[in-house]
Amino acid sequence: MVSLPARTTRADEERWVAEMVERVLASERKSRPTDTELTERAVQLSARYLGGRATPASVRWVDNMASRWGSCTPIDGTIRLSRRLVGMPAYVIDYVLLHELAHLLVPGHGPAFWRELAGYERLERAKGFLEGVDLAGGQSEAR
Repeated sequence: MVSLPARTTRADEERWVAEMVERVLASERKSRPTDTELTERAVQLSARYLGGRATPASVRWVDNMASRWGSCTPIDGTIRLSRRLVGMPAYVIDYVLLHELAHLLVPGHGPAFWRELAGYERLERAKGFLEGVDLAGGQSEAR
């Protein structure tokens, strides 16, 4: 929603709305890594925290995740991140990437899975951040 003074002409309104939309889109493009950059980041995170054992075939943003922050398909090595993560702190996106990378190694959320993530120094902080988003109305989870 855009609020403008009542005296604003229709032409000025259209110009201002177009400018504001472009600013928002430019900001999103700037803050959202490309799919290629996500894949590169996943490889870096795997090397640093998982000994390079998790190798994703691809990582991409998706728009169709209403109840998850991310998902992966171990059989083909694909990882998908919810576009709702755009704009969240980098350590949160890194956590979701690591979470999905760990699923390439260990199915489920048992002790072996969490041991894979134990080296990530911001694990609890990132989980807490996402839980806070959930409590505020997001109702999502990394699986």
